[in-house]
Parts: sequence; structure tokens; C-alpha cells
Amino acid sequence: MNTAAKAISWHTLKRRALSLGAVKVFDQAMQFLLPVVLARCLDAHTFGEYRLLWLAVGTVMAVATLNMCGTLYLFVPRAEPRKKRLHIHQTLLYLALAGLVCGALLMPWDPLLPAPVRPLGSYGLLVPAFVALWVTSTLLDYLPTMEERIGWQAWGTVGTTVARAGLVAVAAWFTGDMRIILWALLAAVLLRLLILATYMSRFHGLGRPWFERAAFAEQFRCSLPFGISNALFSLRAQSDQWVAASRFALSSFAAFSIAALIWQVVNIVRHSVLDALLPSMSRSDPKVMLEMNSRANVLVGALLYPLLAFAFVFAEEIVTVVYTASYVEAAPVVRVYVLGMVVMAVEIGSVVLLLRQGTYAMGVSALMLVFSVALSWGASSEFGLAGAAAGSVAALYADRAIMLRRIAQQTGITVRKLQDWRSLAWALISSVLAACVAWTVAENLMDARGAFARAAIGGVTLVTTYAVLNLRKLR
Repeated sequence: MNTAAKAISWHTLKRRALSLGAVKVFDQAMQFLLPVVLARCLDAHTFGEYRLLWLAVGTVMAVATLNMCGTLYLFVPRAEPRKKRLHIHQTLLYLALAGLVCGALLMPWDPLLPAPVRPLGSYGLLVPAFVALWVTSTLLDYLPTMEERIGWQAWGTVGTTVARAGLVAVAAWFTGDMRIILWALLAAVLLRLLILATYMSRFHGLGRPWFERAAFAEQFRCSLPFGISNALFSLRAQSDQWVAASRFALSSFAAFSIAALIWQVVNIVRHSVLDALLPSMSRSDPKVMLEMNSRANVLVGALLYPLLAFAFVFAEEIVTVVYTASYVEAAPVVRVYVLGMVVMAVEIGSVVLLLRQGTYAMGVSALMLVFSVALSWGASSEFGLAGAAAGSVAALYADRAIMLRRIAQQTGITVRKLQDWRSLAWALISSVLAACVAWTVAENLMDARGAFARAAIGGVTLVTTYAVLNLRKLR
């Protein structure tokens, strides 16, 4: 009976993960396709401004939110209705205040604005207003999922994604004006806030309690170390883009930022699985939690590694087809990033969170940030754009090694048993073998053809070969 219950539970969690994955695939696909449109209807300067805007927004989001939404996974699933409402309201108030502060720091007259971001000051209060509202609306990306209302999360994500991409694409296509694009972004973020307010009103109400000092202090104390750790981790991931923006021409930075979009592939797979598992992991004992994490990472590796292998082998073709040959210098950067993403299949952030090892993770992240910036800055001088990406990739491997040892110490389970390393290794090896076959076919049969034909034939060959190599597991 217990075994059947566990099987049903895992089947349900797997279905939720795949459902969220489909939604996130759509969301990330729209975010991936939008720059494709913008690169074709905006001049290089305006496209560079658009990419710098989102780099600035990403940096603000890394620092401002302090993982307040993430820690709701610890408080909301097990709380009674009044406490749920309290923690949700306090999180919303915190995000609104953080958004206002960050918006104020991006005012056009701020002398501390980084040099690459200063051109955005010509748009007056549009950028600060968008940033403030975007930070506030972040709760919508977490709340329905943590309460296991997957349908709400799906429709909310799809609706706001379509609205944002559609408004921005129309504005860029017909005007090519960054100011109009910013107005379109403001309209999209207001829609996000409206959906969030509707959800909260329906399931929790908008009445009291809104704030209790003791409850907020408990939530903030739990959130702070993880928030700082996540901020340092995100800044480490973004630091190479700031290095590229500081050291290379705008066109080269645009190519570099295009290569960075490959990280969205990882986020699609990892977060869809993680978001579905966290509520159940939060209610589990450490042994079950680690077992669920291990099984989830095998699922992530099986989905992720073939995509990474394809991106590595056909980097030039992908960039040429998607963004035109003008940005082909992004291909070496894509390959460097792919090497880093291999280790990202081993997701341990959820385990670190649930074991409350935030303070230790914060120290590791601070060390890795310094290491990453120093390496990227030095390598960019020697190896150009690809060198600028080296720091974050090297830091990823060092971070995983350190944190896996820490989890082993805290749980009494050896690193060898923390993950199903054999299954992960086979997923990687079979992906590499499939990529070699795909490259051989494309090189010998499609050498004189265009980039699209090579990528298409290579992709089909890779998927087919990978499926054959994993036929037993697919049954």
C-alpha cells in the first residue's frame, strides 16, 4: 500500500513537473523569439539598449527580492489560512518597497549608474517605473505553484508572456522606438499585477492581517542568508555580461548577451521540475527529500543533456539561423556556456534551502563571485568574448563540489550516494555519442547546404540516436 502510494505520488509530481515544464517552455520560447524579432527591426544601438535594460533588471531582481518568495515554500504549505495570508501579504509589501527603492536608484540623475546603463537615463522615469512594478509582480511567478494550483500558474504565465511579447514586438515592428517599447512593457507589467491581485483576492482575501513584526522577522531571518546567497549566485552569472559590456563594443556585447540566452534552456528544465517538487520536499524527512532530489536530477539530465549537446555541436548554425550571421561571434561563447550547464543538471539549491544551510551557501557564493569576476576579466583580455564567459563556468563547478560535500556532512550520506551518478553519466555520455553521430551526418551529407539544413538534419539525427541509445529506459 505504501509502495503504491509512493508510486502514485511520484507519478503525480512527475506530471506536475512536465505540465509546468510545458508552460515554461512556452514562456522561455517567447522570450527567446522576441529578441529574434527585435534584432531584425531595431538598429544595433536600440537593440543594445533593450538588452542592457534586461541586464539591469536581472541584476536588480538578484539583489532586491532576497528570496522572499522562495522562502514561502517553508511557511505556506504547512500553515493555516490566516498565517498563509499573513506571509503572502508580508512578501508582497516587501517586494513593493524593494521595487520602489530599486526604481529610485535607477533614476536618470543617479551618479552611481553603471556606465553601460547611463544611456537608459534618456527615457526619464519609464525605466525606474518599470523596474519598481516588475519587482512587485514577482510574487505571481511563485504563489500559484507553491499552492499547487498548476492551472492558475499555467494560464497566468501564458497570458502575461503573450501580452508582453506581443506588445513589445508590435511596438518595435511599427516604431523601432525604445520609448514606445518601454510603454509596452509598463502595460504588460500592470497586467501581471492585476492577475496577482485577482488570485490573492479569490483564494486568500485582501483583508487583514497584512503585517506582524514577529512573523515578518522570522520569515526575513530565514530568507536573508538564502537571499544573499542567491543574489551572489545570480550576480556571478551576470558578472560576465557586465564584463563584456564594459570591455567590448556594443555589437559584441549584443552577441554575448545572445549567447547568454542559452541559460534559458537550463531554467526551463530545472525550474519546472523543482517547482513541482518543492512543496512535497518541504513536507518530507531528509532521506525522502534527498531521494526525490536525486530522481528529479536524473529526469533533468535526461532532458537537458541532448539539448546541450546539440547547442555545442551546432552553435554556429543556431546563431546564424536565429540571429543572422552578423552575430556568429556568439558561437564560441555558447560552447563555453554549454560546458558550464552540464553541472547545472545537479540541482542542490532546494536541498540547501530545506536543510537551512543558507549562511554557509552565502559564504561560498561570495567567494565564487570574486573568483568568477577575476577570472572573466583576465580571460577576456586573452581570449576575447569566450574568455569573458569562463569565470562563471569555472565557478559553477567549484560551487557544486563544495556544496555537495557540505550536504554530505549535514546528512551523513556520502557524496557518492547523494545522486544517481551512474544514470546522470549515461545521459551525458549517450548525448555526446548522439551529438558525434549528428555532426558526422551533417558534415558528410550536408556540408554544402545552408545552416538551417545542417541544424535540422543534425537535430533529427541526434534525437533519433539518443532515443535508440536510451530505448530500454524509455520503455
